[in-house]
Amino acid sequence: MSTATTPGVVCGVGVGRSAVIAPLALVRPAPVVPQETHRLTEPADIAAAIATAEKALAERAGELAEQAAAAPGALGEVLLATAGMAADPELVGLVRARIENGQGAAAAVDGAVTEVISMLTAAGGLFAERSTDLRSVRDHVVARILQLPAPGLPELRQMFVVCAADLSPADTAALDLEKVAALITEAGGPTGHTAIIARQLGIPCVVRAVGATRIPEGTLVAVDAANGTVTANPDPALTAAIRRRAETERVLAEDIAPGATADGRPVPLLANVGTPQEMEQLDAGVVEGVGLFRTEVLFLDAVTAPSREQQGPQYARALAAMKGAKTVVRTLDAGADKPLAFAVHEDEDNPALGVRGYRLVRTQPQLLEEQLAALGETALALAPEDRANLWVMAPMISTPAEARTFARLARAHGIQTVGVMIEVPAAALQAAAILDEVDFASVGTNDLAQYTMATDRLRGELADLLDPWQPAVLGLVAATARAGTAAAKPVGVCGESASDPLMALALTGMGVTSLSMSAPALPAVRHALRHHSLAQCKAIAEAVLGAQSAEEARKAARALADAQMVARLGL
Repeated sequence: MSTATTPGVVCGVGVGRSAVIAPLALVRPAPVVPQETHRLTEPADIAAAIATAEKALAERAGELAEQAAAAPGALGEVLLATAGMAADPELVGLVRARIENGQGAAAAVDGAVTEVISMLTAAGGLFAERSTDLRSVRDHVVARILQLPAPGLPELRQMFVVCAADLSPADTAALDLEKVAALITEAGGPTGHTAIIARQLGIPCVVRAVGATRIPEGTLVAVDAANGTVTANPDPALTAAIRRRAETERVLAEDIAPGATADGRPVPLLANVGTPQEMEQLDAGVVEGVGLFRTEVLFLDAVTAPSREQQGPQYARALAAMKGAKTVVRTLDAGADKPLAFAVHEDEDNPALGVRGYRLVRTQPQLLEEQLAALGETALALAPEDRANLWVMAPMISTPAEARTFARLARAHGIQTVGVMIEVPAAALQAAAILDEVDFASVGTNDLAQYTMATDRLRGELADLLDPWQPAVLGLVAATARAGTAAAKPVGVCGESASDPLMALALTGMGVTSLSMSAPALPAVRHALRHHSLAQCKAIAEAVLGAQSAEEARKAARALADAQMVARLGL
């Protein structure tokens, strides 16, 4: 998690396990808004400036909508939301008001966006994260008004490592991802847009790589996501090591056996997805099911709450893609860093600690009722043998009473297998009582780390506190797993910590029964499990739970793991 820099090497936070070598391509900077020496006074000039600004905003919104239609999975949903921001009547109104007050078109757009960004930043969470999206809108619109080249990259004609101060979803969508060997940003964090997209697509990525944009364009760089490093002009030894790792990844991907330890203890390996389209793209021979279907992604562009009639076909399509394999559906997890237009509480000072996830039943109970009704009706249409493989869980459960209420509601709608997310320390500490009420639990380590360490998961500069190896977080995961073992009920992990092969061994040793992650991470985790017995996993778990720091825990796991496996995977 270090961000120190040595000559020729820039360090940041790695996303994924892969490493590549390719030339560096720098993203073009944003246009500079010229200083205005006079104000508009003539009605004709004001009208022309308004028309120019509104046309540029509308054209950018249209471009984003077109990109959204062609983009895969979650990226398309985010782009559609960004298109809505470009066309937002409130933003257009702020621009118009500034021009009517005498500003030119470019300055008015710049000022209006700055005003909106201030409000988003004050709101915190994903509202603040969306500031990057809105800045991208501003940059493209201002460039259009000033008749300058659009910010971003020129057309890529070969494989490049793309490097930028930051990347918005729109910037990423404009890339030819088939020619992107890796992504580097100086800003962002491990749970930001760039990281999520890179993880989903299996592209090596390093974020918070401060100083990377000072590497001259065209320089050959080695990007190592596992170690979070960017090395300019890699020497022959590093080049050879990265090539060996690439060959290892190719070989590992050919192994499609079910997840299990060396002595045959099954550990199902599942995928985290956000849309039916992503499910249809999964390789059934590699993925044993879906451990997290994030249903809120389906509704990012909805202005009003979707009805059960609107939701039903989406769930039917998703389940059809899985062909009867286990599918764990998370009910709506809106609020905080996942704001939806129909589920926003604008008066919250700290949305991450407010009405989010399951807590929406306190203010909008119909949202959960409609979703459970749609899921129940979809389940009834399934064959009986497939119906049992539809698992439904609620996010942000904090107490046994909440678990009991959710289970009663879900079962009343005909859902057979009901569970909860363990993301709040209080829920982990009461896991035994919660599991008395439900059939399974799934630990969301991303949010569990956020709440345990009192650290906003979108604050990249605090990424070390969100390290999944933090002993306090691991202790809560282990307590939940022990409760599951005692109750003979499954406890999985669906946070991205499951994608770390060393962490997967520790989690298995703690008693975690399944691991769910982005699909590209599965081969390495499968390989790690197959080279360790359950007894070895338990020894690793015991060692990491006795550590006093994240670094100490990671070192303890590495020391006890099979040395050849560690070298093979570059851990």
